Amino acid sequence: MENLLQRITFDQNVLRGKPVIRGLRVSVEMILELLAKGSTRQEILEDYPVLEPEDIQAALTYAQQLVAGEVVLDRTSV
Repeated sequence: MENLLQRITFDQNVLRGKPVIRGLRVSVEMILELLAKGSTRQEILEDYPVLEPEDIQAALTYAQQLVAGEVVLDRTSV
């Protein structure tokens, strides 16, 4: 898993420091959005030939790590 997360980089000069794949202008957010809208991994790889299959897995792993550290609030009082 640590190897996958090394594919996620941050640079203030690239998309204002958002998490991106390997310093490219392809954000983790965009990959997650495409998957959420129903794109397959294969479709994403075809549309973005600079990406590798491990990049998509890295985006998912990064998102999972963020959610895993999330603090859950009492939703009944909101």
